[in-house]
Amino acid sequence: MADAAPKGFEQTTVYVKAPARDSIGDQQGVAGLVEGILADVRARGDAAVREYSRKFDNADLDVFEVSMADREAAVAELDPQTRADTEFAIANVRRFAEAQLSTILPLEVEPLPGLHLGHRVIPIDRVGAYVPGGRFPLLSAPIMTIVPGKVAGCREVVACLPPNAHRAMIAGCHMSGADRIFRIGGAQAIAAMAFGTESVPQVNKIVGPGNAFVNEAKRQVFGPVGIDQLAGPSEIFVLADASGDPRLIATDLLAQAEHDVRTRVGLITTDRAVAEQTAAEVTRQLETLETAGIAGTSWADYGEIVLCADEPAMIAYSDHVAAEHLQVHTQDAHGLAAKLRNYGSLFIGENASVVYSDKTVGTNHTLPTMGAGRYTGGLWVGSYVKIATHQWLDDEAVLKVGPPATRQSASEGLDGHMKAAKVRVDRLHQAAATVA
Repeated sequence: MADAAPKGFEQTTVYVKAPARDSIGDQQGVAGLVEGILADVRARGDAAVREYSRKFDNADLDVFEVSMADREAAVAELDPQTRADTEFAIANVRRFAEAQLSTILPLEVEPLPGLHLGHRVIPIDRVGAYVPGGRFPLLSAPIMTIVPGKVAGCREVVACLPPNAHRAMIAGCHMSGADRIFRIGGAQAIAAMAFGTESVPQVNKIVGPGNAFVNEAKRQVFGPVGIDQLAGPSEIFVLADASGDPRLIATDLLAQAEHDVRTRVGLITTDRAVAEQTAAEVTRQLETLETAGIAGTSWADYGEIVLCADEPAMIAYSDHVAAEHLQVHTQDAHGLAAKLRNYGSLFIGENASVVYSDKTVGTNHTLPTMGAGRYTGGLWVGSYVKIATHQWLDDEAVLKVGPPATRQSASEGLDGHMKAAKVRVDRLHQAAATVA
């Protein structure tokens, strides 16, 4: 029996499976605790970080920074195939980041004679990369946050990862090019990078996903320190018509659902048979999935299947969700993809699995969640540079732009502005009169 339609889409959609919980609402309630952690680290530095590491991570560390010897040892401990696969992924991410950077060009134009405008592409000086530990050693995580920063030309990329993270994660940070690596996790890591401590340098921007506490800490420090985005629990939605393969769709949904019990997963389809068969496939595959304890909870709480009246309704609901990962399993996948506007990253056709992007193809897997795909894309090499404008004026340009700037300033009641604009025009007129 279908549930009520999604709010705002009552005329064109109906739930075949409705989510039991609200993924955004479930992120509330951590602000006060995070505020206290940030204030404490700002005031007491390393001492506060050490206390929170003991409290939250059961780690008692005298020295937070990972030595170069320990970094190299962690790389040496990697299984040879794991190391080769990591190097393969790093190379692909680097190549794509380099290609992206080549599209971000300096600019010099002369829109009026003597008026010179332009911009420079300036790497951010020091970036902090938060690398989540998670339940598994996610070797792809440091690649996505560190490699683009090094490609962009950042002078220093500082990585923080939970003290109990798998040693392979240290290897991943080192291989990706991190200049410094610290064993600090959670909100205290964000505070240490945002404010600086005796051990951790203050950074200019913080990138990378994390749990609700990390996300909230990034939100609270934003301003003096930049952030990439507020990345909540992971999301995947699949768009499918009657050509969709329920077995493949269910496999991809569960692959993402195993990340976390709060992962949001969904199918948006125009075909009832695909909807019902996918639901049955999810149930069947959970019986043999080793991570069913996580994926099953995610599916039960946040999984949804939405049946749409037609393709326009499917597009409208997808653009409303603005899913972090959006897969297109339709007969004309490229045609439908061209009509979509809101998503983190788009996976066109059945061969384009989120798993490939998560790990090795080269696009970044740090993407907007919770509807942020309506206004921003994901992490990319452009996140690590500033586009800073400049201008200079020849005398002839001053005579063109000065008078309207003078009049506009006067009409706004800004006497200082008016005088600053007018004095240069008057000086040029006086010089011309003297010559004459």
